[in-house]
Amino acid sequence: MNAPTSPPPRDIEWRLPRHPRSVGRARVLLREQARSWDLPEEVTETAALLLSELMTNACRHARVSPGREVRARCVVRDEKLRVEVSDASDAMPQPRQAAPEDESGRGLSLLTALADGWDAERRPCGIGKTVWFELKLVGA
Repeated sequence: MNAPTSPPPRDIEWRLPRHPRSVGRARVLLREQARSWDLPEEVTETAALLLSELMTNACRHARVSPGREVRARCVVRDEKLRVEVSDASDAMPQPRQAAPEDESGRGLSLLTALADGWDAERRPCGIGKTVWFELKLVGA
């Protein structure tokens, strides 16, 4: 008798211009894909919020040559949604404490509070970094 196997991973990637308009576009793409994968609405909305933060950081802080793209990737595997954002900047994210009157600086705090895990790592190709987070799909 064959043991039950887990479904194959679901994986999609988008390459977007390093431009503020790409933040909203990435949210729309994620929501559409999550709907097609039948992901829980609560997980989808949390993922869209956190993806917005990572895309905003990549577009705002990645000081790289014009024309460089930002890569967003979503993978469902082992009852988790993993979202990655890669850019060509070597500068790693630095958490900071935002003051109440600050208009920015809360993205990494949101990741810590809402994601089941997150991290940043240098890309294997030697150019840039990938920041990722994971959300559980069950028991959410």
